[in-house]
Amino acid sequence: MDQLNAMRAFVRVVEAGTFSRAADLLDMPKPTVTKQIQQLEAHLRAKLLNRTTRRVTVTMDGAAYYERALRVLGEIDELDASMALSQARPSGRLRVESSAALAVAVVIPALPDFHARYPEIQVDFGLSDRPTDLLGENVDCALRAGEIGDQSLIARRIGEMYLITCATPDYLARHGTPLHPSDLEAGHRIVGYRYAAAGRVLPFTYVNGEESVEVKSDYVVSFNEGAGYVAAALAGLGVIQVPSFMVQEHIAAGRLVPLLTSWCSAPKPLHLVYPPNRHLSNKVRVFVDWLAELFAGDDKIQRKSTLKLLGREDCEVARAMQ
Repeated sequence: MDQLNAMRAFVRVVEAGTFSRAADLLDMPKPTVTKQIQQLEAHLRAKLLNRTTRRVTVTMDGAAYYERALRVLGEIDELDASMALSQARPSGRLRVESSAALAVAVVIPALPDFHARYPEIQVDFGLSDRPTDLLGENVDCALRAGEIGDQSLIARRIGEMYLITCATPDYLARHGTPLHPSDLEAGHRIVGYRYAAAGRVLPFTYVNGEESVEVKSDYVVSFNEGAGYVAAALAGLGVIQVPSFMVQEHIAAGRLVPLLTSWCSAPKPLHLVYPPNRHLSNKVRVFVDWLAELFAGDDKIQRKSTLKLLGREDCEVARAMQ
């Protein structure tokens, strides 16, 4: 048995869901794929797949083996790539984690440029606001906002974000317009954003010159994901504090009104993090460099209407929108 090829066949069957589809993707006869999986199960003395007439599902042993096999095959691919004569054409599978809001608003619209530069890199995006165990889940790199608590990760600071406070015109008609951050603690309803790593609702933070204010008001509802958080504000449930790129279209259309525009939020750093064992990977290196260019405002790949609102000028933009 060629165990390496059998592992590749097993991974492809798990991802494709059927032997026929996997065989097509591997460009080999279906009986060959079936035989490789049978030999692999016999070698491991474990059942990896449940087979039915319609589809294939993975067993518990198979799920565990899949994650380890994926990691091993990825390291082999990286080793092969590192021995290539030319590093100008990095290739392989790149697994990236990001918040959905940041990826949809900023990264995904610019991806055609990345694929034009590196057409042989296959990017698998995981979009979620939850914290990710990069090593345990075999993730190559992740975009994270805020300070990095895990000191075992390599972090590259690629930018910073400022937050905007806003609410709907209807909400403000019913509850009034706050003139100072402390006004939010009396007579106003807050929509909370719950940080998934700790399960706590983040306070609103403000800076005006040397004065700083932190608002920890009771909330009416909280979310651990950005799209739901913004949707709650649009429904008139209360006031939110959010990165401006998530709401700029709603503000421009008049669906949301920026508040407390003489106050900026404390800057929130934006990092690209990756495990130490990924730092020599060509595909990770070029993706990190490309993202750094994107957030630095490279004219070749920047969507100006999106990226202009990632810095301190947020406050000035918000004032202009009122």
